[in-house]
Amino acid sequence: MSKLAKADVVDPVRNGSRFLIGFYTLFAISAGVRASYQLVTKWQHAPLAYSLSTLAALIYLIACIGLSRRSPTAWRATVALCTFELLGVLLVGSVTLLYPNLFADETVWSVFGQGYGFAPLVLPIIGLYWLTRPATRRAYGIATD
Repeated sequence: MSKLAKADVVDPVRNGSRFLIGFYTLFAISAGVRASYQLVTKWQHAPLAYSLSTLAALIYLIACIGLSRRSPTAWRATVALCTFELLGVLLVGSVTLLYPNLFADETVWSVFGQGYGFAPLVLPIIGLYWLTRPATRRAYGIATD
């Protein structure tokens, strides 16, 4: 096994980053394709829902970039995005559960991401947990105690 391959096996920060980047990429693509189709073909039907799905896709895409860069700025931006994403999922999920008639169609975050197996709810929690670990903070150049 080469030195590079050994380093990848024992580097949990890099492996965790790859895991998160993979899932955020998957959601950026799936939410982006769905939102693009809805915006082009059905905008008049549910502009709020389709705009929220587009916003979710953009957040997932930008989170991919933040997770792939190692700098304090990237860390701060990604923490902010994951926090915004979690708050968005909780807010939209609550509203769509309590007042389903307010949305003419589902968003990525409807009923806490039920249409996506609740992954939109779990993903930012995992992301925030991973980003705030001391080893991850060190990898991004954020001082730890």
